[in-house]
Parts: sequence; C-alpha cells; structure tokens
Amino acid sequence: MIYETRFRSIAKAVSWRALGSLTTMAFVYAFTRRLDVTFFVGGLDALAKILLYFAHERTWNLLQWGRRPVEPAVLWFTGLSGSGKSTLAKGVYDALVEGGLRAEYLDGDELRRLFPDTGYSRAERDRHVRRAGHLAGMLEKNGVFVVVSLISPYAASRRAARALCRRFVEVHVSTPLAVCEKRDPKGLYARARRGELADFTGVQAPYEAPESCELVVDAGALSEKEALARVLGYLRARGVAAAS
Repeated sequence: MIYETRFRSIAKAVSWRALGSLTTMAFVYAFTRRLDVTFFVGGLDALAKILLYFAHERTWNLLQWGRRPVEPAVLWFTGLSGSGKSTLAKGVYDALVEGGLRAEYLDGDELRRLFPDTGYSRAERDRHVRRAGHLAGMLEKNGVFVVVSLISPYAASRRAARALCRRFVEVHVSTPLAVCEKRDPKGLYARARRGELADFTGVQAPYEAPESCELVVDAGALSEKEALARVLGYLRARGVAAAS
C-alpha cells in the first residue's frame, strides 16, 4: 500500500493550478501577442479560480445532500493455517483504506509478538481471541473499521469476540485441510506431523468451523482476485462499507 503525503498532495494541486493558468496565458498571448495582457489575464484567472474553488468547497461542505454516514464494523476472518485468510483480509483492508475509510488490520501472528507468553492450549487460544476481540471492539467504537485475521478455532471464543463488538462480520475462509496442508507456506503442518509442534490446529487440535457466519469463502477453489471480489461484493450489498 502506498501512502500519499500531504506535501505531495499540495504539490499536485499547485502544479495543476499553475498548468491551468499557463494554458490560459498561452491562449491569450496567441490571440493578443501582448505580454502585459497575458500576465494580467493569467494572474486574474489564477486568483479567480482559487477564490471560486474555496467558495465551491465551503458551499458543498454546508450541504447534507448525498452524504451517508458510514458505520464501522469488525471484519473477522477465521480459518485454518494456510487457508489464505491473511491474504484475503489484507486485500479487504487495502480496499477500505483506498475507499477513504479509517481502518486497522490485526493479524494473529503480530498480536502474538506483542504478547510472546501466549501459548497454544485451548485456554491460551481463548484468551488470545478475546484479547483481539476486545481491541477490535475498542477501535470500532472510535469509528475505525477493523479487519482481523485469526485462526480462532473455537466457536465459543469467536462468540465472545462477537459480543465485544457492535457490528461483527465473520468470514469463514473454508479452504479444506488437504489444500492448506499442501500449501503449508510456513512448513508448520510438516513440523506438526513430525511431532515438533503440539496443539497445532487441524492436526492435534480441532478447528470448529462456524455454523452461522455471515460469509463463507473457499480460497482453495477461488483465485485471490475472485475471493476478494466476493467479500467486497458482500460488503457493498449489505452497506457494511463503501469498499471500492
């Protein structure tokens, strides 16, 4: 994702205005062949356009027509390791930001780095999910869209996270275990099969698939682009976000 600085935005606006005035001056000089008239008209044009733009913006800011408040939501992506949920969640987050919305992305691995003592037992996973749900809920209350990518394997933990949020959209990235294990981008399944990792979801520990989530996406059967389009289409259709 590329962030455009304020200085760059100002430079673009000034250069565009200068280009417009220079174009006007070029036409004036072509017809009059007089530099004094050319500079006078060019300066007058620049001043008039600046004042008109200011008045135009102030007038539109006073009008409520066409404005629609956007209520933030927590978009919770759950699925097995290697299901593609992080890639999909990041794509949704980027689309929200590009659409001009305030958004934050919470990744399970990043959260664990903040709390390195978090283990993988059922109780520790439960605390991890509840912690993420609490943080997401706080951000949502402050007008921020929150995109969460977390295995969150237990239904009770996800219900607890849902209860901490006002508007909760659960997206189950339902890529089959066989596909996830074949991908195994971090080599985790192989290590779990060798007994090097304990309580690994899908191998030694269960994954309780959502029974009544808002959306199911099989990222194994769909391309990244198709999966992203499906999620964004769902959000647009239900007015959850003005996603692009």
